[in-house]
Amino acid sequence: MTTFQLNGRTVSPDSPGDAPLLWVIRDDIGLTGTKFGCGIAACGACTVHVNGKAVRSCVTPLSTMAGAQVTTIEGLDPKDAHPLQTAWIELQVPQCGYCQSGQIMQAAALLKTNPAPSDAQIDSAMNGNLCRCMAYVRIKQAIKLAAARMQGAKA
Repeated sequence: MTTFQLNGRTVSPDSPGDAPLLWVIRDDIGLTGTKFGCGIAACGACTVHVNGKAVRSCVTPLSTMAGAQVTTIEGLDPKDAHPLQTAWIELQVPQCGYCQSGQIMQAAALLKTNPAPSDAQIDSAMNGNLCRCMAYVRIKQAIKLAAARMQGAKA
């Protein structure tokens, strides 16, 4: 049994060590905000944070999570009011919305390490997070808006 922290609480799911973290989070623990997209770490829909870094949970074995800190979209902000989440809503980023939790989690990891990214840095960090609705322009605008708000909050 693998024990880790999930959104700030200790969990020990009764799942095989080779089970993908995505399915443990969704099926065993019941948090469905993290989505299954491709199953080969190519689309980013399943992005979560492991020890603060963006990770594709569809290819991450549960056995590698022992003692880790895992954050899903449900744990990003207890009131669903992270600056990225509010910018996403304000700028009406989602169309179908399927990829958005992975997009937000990838963007949150970017802003944690680079609080004022350039357009090129956003493009680089978000490369590999696919949106079939092609909302990339609004995604970038929301990241920039969130970054500006987060910088303003620090001033």
